[in-house]
Amino acid sequence: MAGGGGGRNVPLGSGPRDGMRRDGGAEPYWSRPESRVWTVMLLLGTCLLYCARVTVPICAVALSSYFNWDKKQSGVVLSSFFWGYCLTQIIGGHISDQIGGEKVLLLSASAWGFLTVLTPLLTHITSAHLVFMTSSRFLMGLLQGVYFPSLASLLSQRVRESERAFTYSTVGTGSQFGTLVIGGAGSLLLDWYGWESVFYFSGLLTLLWVYCTYKYLLSEKELIIPIDYLTRGLSISRQTKVPWKQLFRKAPIWAVIIAQLSTASTFFTLLSWLPTFFKETFPGSKGWVFNVVPWLVAIPTSLFSGFLSDHLINQGYRTITIRKFMQVIGSGVSSIFALCLGQTSSFCKAMVFASASVGLQTFNHSGISVNVQDLAPSCAGLLFGVANTGGALLGVICVYLAGYLIETTGSWISVFNLVAAVNSIGLCTFLLFGEAQRVDTDSVLSGTRLCFGKGWRLQFPLQEPPGPE
Repeated sequence: MAGGGGGRNVPLGSGPRDGMRRDGGAEPYWSRPESRVWTVMLLLGTCLLYCARVTVPICAVALSSYFNWDKKQSGVVLSSFFWGYCLTQIIGGHISDQIGGEKVLLLSASAWGFLTVLTPLLTHITSAHLVFMTSSRFLMGLLQGVYFPSLASLLSQRVRESERAFTYSTVGTGSQFGTLVIGGAGSLLLDWYGWESVFYFSGLLTLLWVYCTYKYLLSEKELIIPIDYLTRGLSISRQTKVPWKQLFRKAPIWAVIIAQLSTASTFFTLLSWLPTFFKETFPGSKGWVFNVVPWLVAIPTSLFSGFLSDHLINQGYRTITIRKFMQVIGSGVSSIFALCLGQTSSFCKAMVFASASVGLQTFNHSGISVNVQDLAPSCAGLLFGVANTGGALLGVICVYLAGYLIETTGSWISVFNLVAAVNSIGLCTFLLFGEAQRVDTDSVLSGTRLCFGKGWRLQFPLQEPPGPE
C-alpha cells in the first residue's frame, strides 16, 4: 500500500475519471468511449506534430532564397532539429511515467505551437536570421522529443493489452497524415501567401488542438500536478530512482531496444534517401508521386496491422507470438521489398516496392512499439525514450553511411543491402530474446510495484501467472 496508511494506490499522475472504478481496486484503463475520444485526439496531435516538424523542410527553398542561404547553411538549419530531438527523449519518458503522459503532451504541444506561430514574427525582427532559425529548430526538437515517449507511457497505463496495438497503430498514422497535410496545404499556402503562412497554419492548428484537449479531456486541477513537479526540478532524484539494474539485466529489454534501434535507423535512411533514389534513377518521374504514394499506402497498412494484432490476441494467441509475427512483417518482409528496389529498372515496379517497404514498416507499431508497454508499463515512457534516442543517433550514422556507400560504389544496391542487414540484426535479436511478460515488477501476482521510490507507488490489476512465452 502507498505511504500514509490505508490509502489505496492509483495510477501515476491520474485522478479519478468517469471511466475508472472507484472501489478498492482502482482500474487505470480508459473506458471504451474515453479510449475512442483519446485515440482520435492523439491521432490529431501526432498529425500536428508532423505538420510543425515539416514546416521548415517544406519552406527550405523559399527560406534559402529569402535569406540568401547556401546549401550548407540550409543543412545546418535542417539538421539542428535532430540534435534537440535526441536530448529530451529519456527525460520526457521519465516525467511522463510519473505524472501522466497526457499532461506532458499538452504542455509540450503548447510550447511548440507558440514557437511555430512566433517564428516568422521574430525572424523578421532579428538580423541574425541563420542563428535564430537554427536555434528555433533546435528548440523545436527539444519540445517534440518528449512526444512519443510520453505517448508510449500514456498508452501503457491507460489502454488494455488487447487493444494497445490498434490504438498505437491508429495514433501512429498521424505521422503519415501530418506529412500529407503539410505537404499539400503547406505547398499551396507557400505559393499563395509566402512561407510565413505555413508556420501560422501549423502553429495555430496546434494551439487549437491544445485548447480542445484541455477543455474537453483534462481539468485545470490535473494540470497543476506537472507544473508543481517541474518546479521541483527535472532530474532523476533519489526519490525517483528507476530500477535500472533490474530492467537491464533482462534479455527482453535489450531485445526490444536493439530492435527499436534497427527499425528507427532504417526508417530514417529510407526517408532521407528515397527521394534522391527516384530522382537519380528515374529523372522523368514526378516528385509528388514518389513523395506521396508510399505514405498514403502506409496509412491503411498501419491501421490494418493494429486491427489484426488485437484480433489475433483476442482470439487466444499468445501476445509475444503476435508481437513477433508483426515484427517479421515490419522488419523482414519490408526489407525484402527494399532489396527489390535496387534490382528494378521500372518506375512502376519501383513505386510498388517502395510503397510496400514503407507501408509494411508500419507493422512495427504492433510489434516492438507496443512490446515496450508489455514489458514495463510503469516505465514504458523512459524505456521508449532510451530506445528512440539510440535509434535517432544510429539513424544519423546509417544515413551518412548510405551516402558514403553511394559515393564509393556508385550503386544504390549497397544502400538497400544496408537497410536489410540492419533490420535483420534487430529482427533476429527480437525473435530470439523477445518476450511479453512484465519485467518491471518483482511479483507479477501481487501486481504492486515500487518503481519510483518512496514518493510514488503504482498498482496494476492482478494478473494470472504467465505461461512460458
